Amino acid sequence: MASSQETYNKRDQEKKRLKKRLDKQQKLADRKANSPGGGLENMIAYVDENGRITDTPPNPADRKKIDVDSIEIGVPKREAIEVPAIRKGRVEFFNNSKGFGFIKELDSQEKFFVHVNNVTFDIKEGDLVTFELERGFKGMSAIDVKKA
Repeated sequence: MASSQETYNKRDQEKKRLKKRLDKQQKLADRKANSPGGGLENMIAYVDENGRITDTPPNPADRKKIDVDSIEIGVPKREAIEVPAIRKGRVEFFNNSKGFGFIKELDSQEKFFVHVNNVTFDIKEGDLVTFELERGFKGMSAIDVKKA
């Protein structure tokens, strides 16, 4: 007849595992029994109208009525800004070989791109010019450039 495959060491380890499991269950039961009023009611937190977290619920009488129609979603449209059609400026830089340059407006000191196709005369640096603006690929560019 064959002897049992379970040795003394295996039995001892199994007893230790069982004891450890029972101790863990006993500790869990003790914590539940001794917890200070745990439960959902003690875990709820409220946020007041100023954004502070409190443990008291808000008073329904203090609730403010909000007109939903007055809420605007998105960015309001910009008002059209009147800008003079014809502007005056000075040619700051112009490269004849590449055919482009920049005009600095006399009033606002802003620089605008200008291309040789939008010029009606031979242009060079330092010339006083009049021009109009048009939205280009990378910003505003000067068109209809004439000598002042």
